[in-house]
Amino acid sequence: MNRTGDWIAERVPISLEGVAAMSNEPVPYHLKRWWFALGGTPAYLFVVQIITGVLLAFYYQPAPATAYESVRYITEDASYGWYLRGLHKWGATLMIAAVVLHQMRVFFTGAYRRPRELNWMIGMTILVCTLLLGFTGYSLVFEQLSYWGATVGANISDTVPVVGPIMKQALLGGEVYNDRTLSRFFILHGAVLPVVLILVLMMHIGLVRLHGVTELTFEGEEKKPAKYFNFFPEHFYTELIIGLTLMILLSALATLLPVHMGPPADPLVTPEVIKPEWFFYTAFRWLKLFSGTTAMLTQGFIVFVMFFWPFIDAWLVRRFKYADISVWIGVVGALLIMGFTMWEALVAH
Repeated sequence: MNRTGDWIAERVPISLEGVAAMSNEPVPYHLKRWWFALGGTPAYLFVVQIITGVLLAFYYQPAPATAYESVRYITEDASYGWYLRGLHKWGATLMIAAVVLHQMRVFFTGAYRRPRELNWMIGMTILVCTLLLGFTGYSLVFEQLSYWGATVGANISDTVPVVGPIMKQALLGGEVYNDRTLSRFFILHGAVLPVVLILVLMMHIGLVRLHGVTELTFEGEEKKPAKYFNFFPEHFYTELIIGLTLMILLSALATLLPVHMGPPADPLVTPEVIKPEWFFYTAFRWLKLFSGTTAMLTQGFIVFVMFFWPFIDAWLVRRFKYADISVWIGVVGALLIMGFTMWEALVAH
């Protein structure tokens, strides 16, 4: 064994002690609480999405004539296809929820403030990419609701001033849903968006390593000395336990709440009720309350404000001399999002 170890060490001169020292940066003690260590959860789920997505892509055929039947074959005939599709579907749901919760945690703890403004903007980019992955993945099944959801989404993008028609043309490959559309969604979902997400994740993690994790203080702990623990093995084990727990949860969801097939897409029959996935309920309800262009402009403005919130927050704190003003604005925003989501979920149309 010693000779084998020496042989490997000579050809791969990596010191395990050096790697351990590099990874053993002190981690603030509050990261022992799962709520404050949410960043690793969507990263783990993204790995699950990549693995299950590649396996599903072996069977999926991105063409209107073959897409629905290929998904049906995965769900009903392929060995463990139902399980892989269930993992992918529920993994996507939990990943979106985890990214949203992580952004909320960063927002309500003020962890986006100087010098971490750029990382907040990168985090918002991750959120947008995750939502787009959810939208494009939902559209690939070529069921009735996914077909019409993609059609409605493209028509909504057409209402954006100046760039709207170009966005619709790029998304559909024409003025209406056609034979080229599904392959474009597949390329976006399986190649373009994952690559973009991997790049921004690398930037995000790199900035976290450079700046360090935000140190938070809690009531009753102000006068106590700061407590730290090593990333490896303590925090690594925490993330490993979270990953194993998520895998058990995903397996349970895929087994107890399996994904079923809806009716196949029919361009000649418009469904009575067209609803997107739950993570677009707020935007969809907003579109029903205002005209197309007004709704898109206001939603675009809200997204713009959220991207640049660290700088807006700094101005608000200077203007009103109140450090927690963003917390109350965030509470109002979160209540509105939950209200619009439940409203859209409960109404029939």
